Amino acid sequence: MDDAVFSQMDFGPLNEFLGDEQITDVSYSNGGQIWLKTLDKGIYQVERPDINNAFMEKLAFQCSNVMGKTFNMAHPFLDAESAELRMNFIHDSIATNGIACLIRKTPAKIRLNKEKLINEKYVLSDLHDFLIECVHGHCNIMVAGETGSGKTELVKYLASNTYENEKIITIEDTLELHLDRIFPHRDIVAVKTNNIASYTDVLVTCMRQNPKWILLSEVRSAEAVLAVRNSISSGHNILSTIHADKASAIPLRMYSLMETSQDVNQFLMSIHRYVQIGIYVKGYMSKALGRFQREIIEVCEFYVDDESNEPKTNIIFKKSLDGKYTLKNPTSHLIDYLGIQGVTLPEDVFHLGASGKREGDDGIADNVTVSVNNNASASVDVL
Repeated sequence: MDDAVFSQMDFGPLNEFLGDEQITDVSYSNGGQIWLKTLDKGIYQVERPDINNAFMEKLAFQCSNVMGKTFNMAHPFLDAESAELRMNFIHDSIATNGIACLIRKTPAKIRLNKEKLINEKYVLSDLHDFLIECVHGHCNIMVAGETGSGKTELVKYLASNTYENEKIITIEDTLELHLDRIFPHRDIVAVKTNNIASYTDVLVTCMRQNPKWILLSEVRSAEAVLAVRNSISSGHNILSTIHADKASAIPLRMYSLMETSQDVNQFLMSIHRYVQIGIYVKGYMSKALGRFQREIIEVCEFYVDDESNEPKTNIIFKKSLDGKYTLKNPTSHLIDYLGIQGVTLPEDVFHLGASGKREGDDGIADNVTVSVNNNASASVDVL
């Protein structure tokens, strides 16, 4: 680990975990339990007797000295953040079973690439290419998922496919994206909110910076929802994440975060009108693959119907627990939107056709059987 802010600290036996690129989080609790969150094996416990309460208390006091903060019974919480590391301590006066600590690594790198995504069965090849075209076509995209599902990594990957001459502003309350360090040659402004500069304050200023893209690290408050809506309604494009259990639930999840009694249909209309794509990504332990798996489970298109003037959702891709998935072409609303942005796609984006067959070269299975209905959607069985 190369981190100047914490270079004065002695991480001792924790260096083993901090230097492992597969490990994203180290959790210490309950008088000596160590749990690791990894990219390849998921979450599991390790036995390290030398990492105990005494060691973690010493580490916490080192951290408080380096950061110039106080950590004691009167100040039982300690947050520390650097370019590639974030630490949170809870004092044993509050954590009654011993000091607790969470260390999260936030390296300035893009972990994902197309070859990796396809080989690890994260996404269908043609669905991947479609999503990249949506980025090129300046679609507003929201990525949903649970904690640890890889939402931020997917947003970083999508952002890496924006055009180099497009200015990006990242707005975060905890630094994780690091796009300014990953692409030092690009016009990128990294902004961190705090008690003085709120999402609203930062957003007003950022709009004056004339960005093409605004990246919000996570939408988890009414203020963040308003920031997203104000960004997209003013003509800027956004990439952001949100906690939701499926892509189609993103607009309602955003509404649930609002703290006003605004009419639900009016709110949904605004989101469906300005957010084009929702993605749901899931991380789980796969018995079939014998490893921790992250993959895109659902992709939705949001739009407002021209005739009924009602918010509509088109589920473009959805995978079920039994390994079957459905694939459907986007509507003319999205194809027309992309066309205006200079991205031309055919009506039959995924080549579903009428023959009902295609080769299994999509990175999910060797052979795929497709049955097509009149709406050009495909029900696909993984063989």
